[in-house]
Amino acid sequence: MSQPVDPQTRIGHVHLKVADLDRAIGFYSGVLGFSVTQRYGTGAAFLAAGSYHHHIGLNTWESAGGTPPPTGHTGLYHTAFLYPTRAALGDALRRILAADLNLDGAADHGVSEALYLRDPDNNGVELYWDKPKAQWPRGADGTLNMTNERLDLAALLAEAG
Repeated sequence: MSQPVDPQTRIGHVHLKVADLDRAIGFYSGVLGFSVTQRYGTGAAFLAAGSYHHHIGLNTWESAGGTPPPTGHTGLYHTAFLYPTRAALGDALRRILAADLNLDGAADHGVSEALYLRDPDNNGVELYWDKPKAQWPRGADGTLNMTNERLDLAALLAEAG
Protein backbone atom coordinates (compact mmCIF):
# COMPACT_ATOMS: atom_id res chain seq x y z
CA MET A 1 0.00 0.00 0.00
CA SER A 2 1.30 3.46 -0.84
CA GLN A 3 1.72 6.26 1.66
CA PRO A 4 -1.11 8.81 1.92
CA VAL A 5 -0.71 12.13 0.16
CA ASP A 6 0.74 14.97 2.25
CA PRO A 7 -2.18 16.48 4.26
CA GLN A 8 -1.20 20.00 3.14
CA THR A 9 -2.01 19.11 -0.49
CA ARG A 10 -4.87 21.20 -1.89
CA ILE A 11 -6.66 21.58 -5.20
CA GLY A 12 -5.02 24.69 -6.60
CA HIS A 13 -7.33 25.64 -9.45
CA VAL A 14 -9.92 24.40 -11.89
CA HIS A 15 -9.55 24.97 -15.63
CA LEU A 16 -12.76 24.82 -17.65
CA LYS A 17 -13.46 24.58 -21.36
CA VAL A 18 -16.18 27.12 -22.15
CA ALA A 19 -18.17 28.05 -25.25
CA ASP A 20 -17.99 31.84 -24.83
CA LEU A 21 -15.11 33.39 -22.89
CA ASP A 22 -16.75 36.75 -22.20
CA ARG A 23 -19.96 35.08 -21.01
CA ALA A 24 -17.97 32.85 -18.65
CA ILE A 25 -16.00 35.83 -17.33
CA GLY A 26 -19.32 37.60 -16.79
CA PHE A 27 -20.41 34.77 -14.50
CA TYR A 28 -17.21 34.05 -12.59
CA SER A 29 -16.15 37.72 -12.30
CA GLY A 30 -19.35 39.70 -12.71
CA VAL A 31 -21.57 37.49 -10.54
CA LEU A 32 -19.26 35.55 -8.21
CA GLY A 33 -16.70 38.36 -7.89
CA PHE A 34 -13.45 36.64 -8.87
CA SER A 35 -10.94 39.08 -10.38
CA VAL A 36 -9.45 38.59 -13.83
CA THR A 37 -5.71 38.29 -13.24
CA GLN A 38 -4.74 37.75 -16.89
CA ARG A 39 -6.26 37.33 -20.31
CA TYR A 40 -4.36 35.06 -22.66
CA GLY A 41 -5.27 36.43 -26.04
CA THR A 42 -8.91 36.01 -26.99
CA GLY A 43 -9.05 32.35 -26.01
CA ALA A 44 -8.35 32.17 -22.29
CA ALA A 45 -8.55 34.02 -19.01
CA PHE A 46 -7.39 33.41 -15.47
CA LEU A 47 -9.33 34.57 -12.40
CA ALA A 48 -8.63 34.58 -8.68
CA ALA A 49 -9.82 35.53 -5.24
CA GLY A 50 -7.36 37.95 -3.69
CA SER A 51 -3.77 38.07 -4.89
CA TYR A 52 -3.38 34.41 -5.93
CA HIS A 53 -2.31 33.89 -9.58
CA HIS A 54 -5.50 31.99 -10.42
CA HIS A 55 -8.17 29.77 -8.96
CA ILE A 56 -10.09 29.50 -12.22
CA GLY A 57 -8.83 29.05 -15.76
CA LEU A 58 -11.28 29.48 -18.64
CA ASN A 59 -10.54 28.69 -22.27
CA THR A 60 -12.22 28.26 -25.64
CA TRP A 61 -9.26 26.54 -27.31
CA GLU A 62 -11.25 23.39 -28.10
CA SER A 63 -14.75 24.50 -27.16
CA ALA A 64 -15.64 27.87 -28.74
CA GLY A 65 -19.35 27.78 -29.55
CA GLY A 66 -19.60 24.27 -28.12
CA THR A 67 -22.39 22.68 -26.15
CA PRO A 68 -22.33 21.05 -22.71
CA PRO A 69 -21.93 17.27 -22.57
CA PRO A 70 -25.27 15.45 -22.59
CA THR A 71 -26.80 14.11 -19.40
CA GLY A 72 -25.68 10.60 -18.61
CA HIS A 73 -22.07 11.08 -19.71
CA THR A 74 -18.95 11.25 -17.62
CA GLY A 75 -17.22 14.50 -16.77
CA LEU A 76 -16.91 17.03 -14.01
CA TYR A 77 -19.85 16.89 -11.58
CA HIS A 78 -19.04 20.26 -10.05
CA THR A 79 -16.23 22.45 -8.93
CA ALA A 80 -16.40 23.73 -5.36
CA PHE A 81 -15.25 27.09 -4.04
CA LEU A 82 -14.52 27.28 -0.32
CA TYR A 83 -15.50 30.58 1.30
CA PRO A 84 -13.74 31.60 4.52
CA THR A 85 -16.84 32.43 6.56
CA ARG A 86 -20.59 31.98 6.64
CA ALA A 87 -20.97 35.73 6.03
CA ALA A 88 -18.87 35.45 2.85
CA LEU A 89 -21.11 32.61 1.64
CA GLY A 90 -24.13 34.78 2.43
CA ASP A 91 -22.62 37.50 0.24
CA ALA A 92 -22.25 34.94 -2.57
CA LEU A 93 -25.95 34.13 -2.22
CA ARG A 94 -26.76 37.85 -2.39
CA ARG A 95 -24.76 38.11 -5.64
CA ILE A 96 -26.54 35.08 -7.14
CA LEU A 97 -29.97 36.49 -6.30
CA ALA A 98 -29.03 39.96 -7.60
CA ALA A 99 -28.02 38.34 -10.92
CA ASP A 100 -31.43 36.59 -11.00
CA LEU A 101 -29.80 33.16 -11.21
CA ASN A 102 -31.43 29.98 -9.99
CA LEU A 103 -29.97 27.64 -7.41
CA ASP A 104 -29.99 23.91 -8.14
CA GLY A 105 -30.00 23.38 -4.39
CA ALA A 106 -28.77 24.44 -0.98
CA ALA A 107 -27.82 22.16 1.89
CA ASP A 108 -26.46 21.96 5.41
CA HIS A 109 -24.12 18.97 5.31
CA GLY A 110 -23.24 19.12 9.01
CA VAL A 111 -19.59 19.80 8.16
CA SER A 112 -20.39 22.62 5.74
CA GLU A 113 -23.17 24.70 4.23
CA ALA A 114 -23.41 24.78 0.45
CA LEU A 115 -25.11 26.46 -2.48
CA TYR A 116 -25.35 24.69 -5.83
CA LEU A 117 -25.86 26.29 -9.24
CA ARG A 118 -24.79 26.10 -12.89
CA ASP A 119 -22.43 28.35 -14.80
CA PRO A 120 -23.37 29.53 -18.33
CA ASP A 121 -21.84 26.35 -19.82
CA ASN A 122 -23.93 24.16 -17.51
CA ASN A 123 -20.94 23.21 -15.34
CA GLY A 124 -21.95 22.45 -11.77
CA VAL A 125 -20.68 24.98 -9.21
CA GLU A 126 -20.71 24.52 -5.43
CA LEU A 127 -20.10 27.50 -3.15
CA TYR A 128 -19.57 26.51 0.48
CA TRP A 129 -18.01 27.27 3.84
CA ASP A 130 -16.73 24.71 6.32
CA LYS A 131 -18.06 24.76 9.85
CA PRO A 132 -15.43 24.59 12.61
CA LYS A 133 -14.19 20.99 13.01
CA ALA A 134 -15.41 20.93 16.63
CA GLN A 135 -18.99 21.25 15.27
CA TRP A 136 -18.75 18.44 12.73
CA PRO A 137 -21.26 15.66 13.50
CA ARG A 138 -19.56 12.46 14.55
CA GLY A 139 -20.67 9.00 15.56
CA ALA A 140 -19.66 7.36 18.84
CA ASP A 141 -16.65 5.83 17.06
CA GLY A 142 -15.48 9.26 15.81
CA THR A 143 -16.46 8.79 12.16
CA LEU A 144 -18.07 11.67 10.32
CA ASN A 145 -21.85 11.68 10.00
CA MET A 146 -22.36 14.15 7.20
CA THR A 147 -25.96 15.16 6.53
CA ASN A 148 -28.03 16.66 3.75
CA GLU A 149 -30.44 18.99 5.56
CA ARG A 150 -32.29 22.08 4.35
CA LEU A 151 -30.22 25.26 4.46
CA ASP A 152 -32.01 28.36 5.78
CA LEU A 153 -31.32 30.81 2.97
CA ALA A 154 -32.92 33.78 4.75
CA ALA A 155 -30.59 33.26 7.74
CA LEU A 156 -27.62 32.91 5.40
CA LEU A 157 -28.50 36.20 3.70
CA ALA A 158 -28.89 37.90 7.08
CA GLU A 159 -25.40 36.69 8.00
CA ALA A 160 -24.02 38.66 5.05
CA GLY A 161 -25.32 41.89 6.59
